[in-house]
Amino acid sequence: MANVPGLRSPYSRVGRLIFFGRMLDKIRLHADGKLPEAYAKNLGDAQIGFLDGRVCRFLGVAYPDMVKRTLASGTDDEILAWAESDGRRKTDEECYIFNSFVAKRGWRDERTAVMRQMAADHGLDSKPIDSILDFIDFDEGRDPAEHRGWICA
Repeated sequence: MANVPGLRSPYSRVGRLIFFGRMLDKIRLHADGKLPEAYAKNLGDAQIGFLDGRVCRFLGVAYPDMVKRTLASGTDDEILAWAESDGRRKTDEECYIFNSFVAKRGWRDERTAVMRQMAADHGLDSKPIDSILDFIDFDEGRDPAEHRGWICA
């Protein structure tokens, strides 16, 4: 893959959540016809393990409703506030646990072999990739270490 203009790092944070902003970026880019097909096939909640769906299920909001709200306009923070009022507001502890789970996908779990194969297929097997989010950042030309500020927050 390559860097997709307008698509932020999966480690980027909106409010208390990582990946949320990237999901919104993908929704907007897809609606504008600017999301590459390789990304479009991973949109939504059709596959249980994909992160868009996990974020929506965590917040208690259906993915189609998230798409509708995102495309209706508003800032990322306003959309997150809507999700937390329409779904269920999470505690700081719940957000920390969710972020930790998302950040570690592919590290010693059922996705490890898939992640390692993707890294090899993309010529990234020499990179220090420990998680799916690391893979995404390296694959899109970013150094994931530059985007992990949420870990210290």
